[in-house]
Amino acid sequence: MGSEPALEEEDLSPAEDPDADPLGGRVPAGRGAVLTRRGITLRVLLKDGLIEPGDSVLSIHYLGKRFVGDLLCDGKIRWVETGQLFNSPSAWATHCKKLINPAKKSGCGWASVKYRGQKLVQYKTSWLHKYQPAAETGLVSEGEEEELGEEEEEEEEGSRKTGSKSQLEPESSPPEKRGERKECVPVRYHTLGSRDSGRDPHTLVELTAFSAINRFQPFNVAMSSNVLLLLDFHCHLTRSEVVGYLGGRWDTNTQLLTVLRAFPCRSRLADRDSAPAVEEEICQNLFMRGLSLVGWYHSHPFSPPHPSLQDIDSQMDYQLKLQGSSNGFQPCLGLLCGPYSLGNQGLQSKITPFCVVPPPEQRPNDYGIPVEVEVSSVQDAFLTSDVLHEMMLLVEFYKWAPDLVRFTEPWNQEITFLDKLKVLLTAQAVSFT
Repeated sequence: MGSEPALEEEDLSPAEDPDADPLGGRVPAGRGAVLTRRGITLRVLLKDGLIEPGDSVLSIHYLGKRFVGDLLCDGKIRWVETGQLFNSPSAWATHCKKLINPAKKSGCGWASVKYRGQKLVQYKTSWLHKYQPAAETGLVSEGEEEELGEEEEEEEEGSRKTGSKSQLEPESSPPEKRGERKECVPVRYHTLGSRDSGRDPHTLVELTAFSAINRFQPFNVAMSSNVLLLLDFHCHLTRSEVVGYLGGRWDTNTQLLTVLRAFPCRSRLADRDSAPAVEEEICQNLFMRGLSLVGWYHSHPFSPPHPSLQDIDSQMDYQLKLQGSSNGFQPCLGLLCGPYSLGNQGLQSKITPFCVVPPPEQRPNDYGIPVEVEVSSVQDAFLTSDVLHEMMLLVEFYKWAPDLVRFTEPWNQEITFLDKLKVLLTAQAVSFT
């Protein structure tokens, strides 16, 4: 992996890359040439001993995400996750930040990348102080102060997310107590403002339409009715929140995402020990069926199927992971199911498809924007044996669970929980909000 070249758009020439070595790659001797701050490259710092090559010594923190890189002897950076090579901190930082926020225009490389926990821009200052003290104050590059200010805002945002991480864990409170029989009222996105570590991560947020943010939905979605049936059945069995994955195919020519299979996670949200084995089994099933991971689903048993602040961050994480190092667009679909939502007047479950758009670049401290995704359902002619087998496995998994739905109890004044489940099984009655 280490031999993979950097992406073409990141392999900038010296004229395009402000951090590239001057004079066609010939690094001037640190003590013999007068350099501007932009003329000081990683090779200069390596040559003069201010930094040393090493594995995982470089890092970027952006909007709560962390990227790690190796510093090579020739001054290039190797991204640990993919093995890609980048010629400069700016090239690497721009690439990583665009994965999270496609609207990002620059990476603020030296202000973003840290070497052993300290910003690289501080090593530039140390070099100038040591070798060109007279020029230090007069050679600040144009725009560098602006980049530093922008990076400070992003770093402050990242620290707020890190500080509240423990609040975002699904197991932070018993899910059957957190959501059972309580109707949560969603808030509008525009009322959230900047991130606040004191805000309840389970706050529900209304979805925004693509048209409201002056955008078009960038992909179409077709979903098998068997997918909807299986995930809805999974969500009906327990008073606790559940999760699962979606398998399908992405056609770059037609921009169509086809969701063909649901893969329920037969594990507890708080069970970190069994989760890796469950996910590995799902990966094997995807591979055997020739499918790709295209999304995930999650339940709010007794609440409306609107994403919580925690769900918004999770969706952003999944979008980033599915995007990976690819230059092309790769969608990730999130589905929320509210099987027993108290606000649901009908018997049909409500399922909400959504994705998350990064906040505007001028407001990096805001939450991601949860946006409604239009989905068309494709009616399957029959239930496959795979779906029936998975349903039996789910029943076996939950039948002795303390949070199993008590199906003989009333769901509302007219019908029991079992009556509602029968509607699902007989009519496959699932609708999108």
